[in-house]
Amino acid sequence: MSLPTDGARGQADVGRGVAEDAPVFVISVAAELAGMHAQTLRQYDRLGLVSPGRTRGGGRRYSPRDVALLREVQRLSQEDGVNLAGIKRIIDLESQVEALQQRVQELITEVELAESRAIAAESAVRAGYGRDLVPLRPATSALVVWRPRDER
Repeated sequence: MSLPTDGARGQADVGRGVAEDAPVFVISVAAELAGMHAQTLRQYDRLGLVSPGRTRGGGRRYSPRDVALLREVQRLSQEDGVNLAGIKRIIDLESQVEALQQRVQELITEVELAESRAIAAESAVRAGYGRDLVPLRPATSALVVWRPRDER
């Protein structure tokens, strides 16, 4: 999901050199980066708005992507007046759109590969037969009626 970075710090400042999905921030640091109280992050986790990674002991670890999502939740809530249920729906729909866009790209790649294989196969067939094959004219809508001749 592409999220705006309107906060005091840009997303580039959050977790420099760290993978976007790497769960590295403890809840207090993530809360500070997102400009929220840690209890708000716990509530958002309970509601399913943000799902941070967990340590073996059950502690929450937030990634830079989670922090950006927290900022977006805050923006939608405060600036746009969207309630938390609406925000959850928006996040879910954006995730679906992202997944579908990725799938479309995968399918486009598959189609391009299939087309190139078909062209290669057609070229191989043409090369093998030389001039023995004659291209077939496209079908027409013309109707030809055949009647046998009277043999008198």
